[in-house]
Amino acid sequence: MKYNRTYNFSAGPAMMPEPVLEEIRDEMMNYRGSGMCVMEMSHRSKVFQQIIDEADADLRDLMGIPDNYKVLFIQGGATLQFAAVPWNLMKNGKAVYIETGAWSKKAIAEAKKYGEVIVAASSKDKNYSYIPDCSDLDIPEDTDYVYICENETIHGVTWQKLPNTKGHVLVSDQSSMFLSQPCNVSDYGMIYAGVQKNVGPAGMVIAIIREDLIREDLDPKMPIYMRYDTHAKNDSMYNTPNCWAIYCCGKVFKYLKSIGGLEEMHKRNIEKAKVIYDFLDSSKMFNGTVEPEFRSLMNIPFVTESAELDAEVIAATKAAGYDNLKGHKSVGGLRASVYNAMPIEGAKALVEFLTKFEAEHTK
Repeated sequence: MKYNRTYNFSAGPAMMPEPVLEEIRDEMMNYRGSGMCVMEMSHRSKVFQQIIDEADADLRDLMGIPDNYKVLFIQGGATLQFAAVPWNLMKNGKAVYIETGAWSKKAIAEAKKYGEVIVAASSKDKNYSYIPDCSDLDIPEDTDYVYICENETIHGVTWQKLPNTKGHVLVSDQSSMFLSQPCNVSDYGMIYAGVQKNVGPAGMVIAIIREDLIREDLDPKMPIYMRYDTHAKNDSMYNTPNCWAIYCCGKVFKYLKSIGGLEEMHKRNIEKAKVIYDFLDSSKMFNGTVEPEFRSLMNIPFVTESAELDAEVIAATKAAGYDNLKGHKSVGGLRASVYNAMPIEGAKALVEFLTKFEAEHTK
């Protein structure tokens, strides 16, 4: 790769588009004649106000976000939203969650601190290798919202069809699939995503929330920064936001628009993931761990016949210049995360290496 960069298969923080990094580099010392780097400028300056306004407008354009939704740039990661979502949205103190992997499981554990959590469906019985049928869930009438993790980063499953919420609000954690494909925002009450996987640097969440869900009648003991109305009323500028992350994300939004938007990005992601899945389906040494119908385009977990051989493969890939292929510590094996910025050449190079490894280690 250019600049002697590696193919980085990290689940996050992850690769960013090379043209974006080059543009950030060129503006680093003196952003558009301001005499300073974006990291140095006041968030109250006219220059930064233009940066955040453009980021908001470009994201709305990319996703087709309706006018009755707020875009919030909030410090922290998705884990903080595991608490913020129930604290803000549990008006009746009840929510339905679908358990499909490690991150929805963690969200469930956190939400239980704030009200009643009904796990209406789970794929735990098969180690989260599929998405359960959610066409006819048992949802109490007074349920405040239905929650899903739309793409499970660790287990590599993704929703192909959204659950039937029977008129209830749908909340989705899209952290590891955000902006990877077109999305009908109106299908959701709220979407949120940690940006460090598919958009920008770590340390920020983008929340897209329907205005009628932003409440003021909240627990008075609730920290003011945890309240969605705090961020909505102040256009994400209640306090000093993550200026650098907003700037970088804004660059990525413009880049995605320049290549043809989310439709083109989705097409590329399908082609890229197919390269790896086709190899796994034909390999005798490597096996995918997810039922084909529910395979993620972003996170591809796979295993060999033993943990020892997994470790040998990981060491070999690292030595060959392919970084971060070790599976999450909770599940082991290997995982190739192929987010938007991973070029198809990276997927092809990995498959070429694994094919050679298999040939050399098969008797």
